[in-house]
Amino acid sequence: MPAKRPFSIKLYLLIILILSWPFQLIYLFLGDAFRPLLLISMVAAGVGTYLAGKYVFKDGFAKAGWSWGKPKHYLLSLVFALGLWLLPSLLERFLGLYTAAAAVSLSGFVTTFVFSFFATMIPAFGEEFSWRGYLLPRLQLRYSARHALLLHGLITWIWHLPVLLFMGLRAGGNPFISVSIILLVSILPTAMHAVVFAYIWSQSKSLAVATFYHIAFDEVRDTLEDTVGLGLLGQYWQMLVLTISGLVILWQVKRSNTSVGFFPRYQKE
Repeated sequence: MPAKRPFSIKLYLLIILILSWPFQLIYLFLGDAFRPLLLISMVAAGVGTYLAGKYVFKDGFAKAGWSWGKPKHYLLSLVFALGLWLLPSLLERFLGLYTAAAAVSLSGFVTTFVFSFFATMIPAFGEEFSWRGYLLPRLQLRYSARHALLLHGLITWIWHLPVLLFMGLRAGGNPFISVSIILLVSILPTAMHAVVFAYIWSQSKSLAVATFYHIAFDEVRDTLEDTVGLGLLGQYWQMLVLTISGLVILWQVKRSNTSVGFFPRYQKE
C-alpha cells in the first residue's frame, strides 16, 4: 500500500525519542540500580518503529530482513563479539595488566551470560528492527549507501545521548568537560559500530542474525563487567576494532562505487 505520508527522518526520530528517551532519562537520575530501564527503552524504540511504519507512514516492513540467516552467520557473530570483549579481557590478565576483583568459575560465567542473553532478546530486536530493519532501507531510498550508513550511525548515536550523558557525569571532575569528552570520543565508534551492525544485517539478510550479534555484544560485555570486571584494554579494545572495521566497510562501499555485495539499493514498491 502506498504511503499516505512521505517518510520523514525528523518525524520518525521524534516518535522514537518521545517513546524511548523517558526511560533513559529516568535511568540518568536513578543510576545503575535501574539499568533494566535501558532495556525498556530499547523495546520502546521498536514499538515506536512499528507505530511509524504501520500507522504514520504506512510503508510497512517488507525490507526488514525476515529470514533466519545461516548457522555460519550466528557463529561468526558470536566469535566477533567474543573477540571484542573476552579476548582483550583474557589478554590483559595474562599480561598482568589487570587483576580480577573476584574469581568466577566458567560455569558461573556461562550461567550469567545465558540468563542475560535471553533477557535481552526482545530489547535487542527492538533496536535492530528500528535502525537496520526500518530506518536504513528508507535512508537508502534518498542517499548513497555510504551516506545512508553514516546518517543511520549518527541517528543511533543521538538516540544514546542520555546514556552517554550519564557516563560523562559519572566520570567525575568538571561535568561540562567530562560530558564533552564522552560525547566527542563516543560519536565515531558508535557510528562505526552501527555500520558493522548494518553489514552483519545486510550480509545475512536477517534481523535475527543482527539481533543475535547485538545480544552477544551486550551480554559478553555485561557479564564480564558484572563478574570479573574490565580493565582499560578490555574497555577500549572494542572501540578501536569497531572503528577500524566500520571505516574499512565504508571504504569498500566507496571503492566499489555501488552498494552491490554490501548494502543492496532498495527501490520504492
